[in-house]
Amino acid sequence: MKRVWKKIKVTLFSVVLMVAFTAGCSSTKSTSDDFTQAEQETKEESSQEAVKTENTKDESELLHKIKEKGVLTVASSNDAPFAYIDVETGEFEGIDAVIIKEIAKRLGIPKVVMKEVAFENLLIELNNKTVDMVTDAMYIKDERLQKALFTNAWYQEGEGIIIPNDSSITAKEDLKQATLGGQKGTTFLETAQAWVKEGKVKEVSIFGKQTELMMAVNTGKIDACITDGIVAAYTLAQDSSLNLKILSPYESEASGKIGAAIRFEDQDFLYEVNTVLDEMKEDGTLMDILEDFGLNEDYFVDVEDGITQNKK
Repeated sequence: MKRVWKKIKVTLFSVVLMVAFTAGCSSTKSTSDDFTQAEQETKEESSQEAVKTENTKDESELLHKIKEKGVLTVASSNDAPFAYIDVETGEFEGIDAVIIKEIAKRLGIPKVVMKEVAFENLLIELNNKTVDMVTDAMYIKDERLQKALFTNAWYQEGEGIIIPNDSSITAKEDLKQATLGGQKGTTFLETAQAWVKEGKVKEVSIFGKQTELMMAVNTGKIDACITDGIVAAYTLAQDSSLNLKILSPYESEASGKIGAAIRFEDQDFLYEVNTVLDEMKEDGTLMDILEDFGLNEDYFVDVEDGITQNKK
């Protein structure tokens, strides 16, 4: 009887050991699985952060900041048809406006807004860092390249001479006895001032805005004005109250290439903008935009000819 009881006790002890061992193994396996899952989640999180960091590295510092804000701010003197605020819709419109909005879209920037600045102060405003870039039909010129970086050329154009419909001026030679108006800060004003020194123009009057310039000719305050040829054609087509016309035939002297200005420290952003701009030239988008504004292939600048040699 004692021997039987002894066997029962041994059997019970063995069962207890097996249960304990099984429970121990089960507990160990569960802890191991939990650790493996946590480790996997940590790896996935690290991988996502690495991708995010890599994407940030692929962007310039300025582009990253602009995308965080969700808006690109550009400076313009509010002159149609380049970059202006439509008085009826309140929207940013014009040739330069459409181009920069397409560039922004391709760079992942959802919105572009315009800050109105007097033309002669555009580069000052840019370097004061109140705007991200300047887009206002600005000629790429050596003296401006001393103050900012410029993108590759967006398009090219030249000046026009605006006269009253009944003017006695029929050719450039007739300007010798004329008072010619020009807008402050523009290439065209510089051309007019050079003509005075050369004896081609009697005198020059300076105006702050395009609208003031055109109105001065219309009211007889000056004999003629020199301005952007595209602006002149657009203004006269839009405003039938102006008793003005463009002098023709006429061969422009101040033709040049148009680009956007960017601060010297934002070279990486310049590269990003130029990359997208050149893509727009190659896929036909830029030419389509020019045609929408009545401009033909004479205004188009291809990728190779449009490369800007910045000074810094």
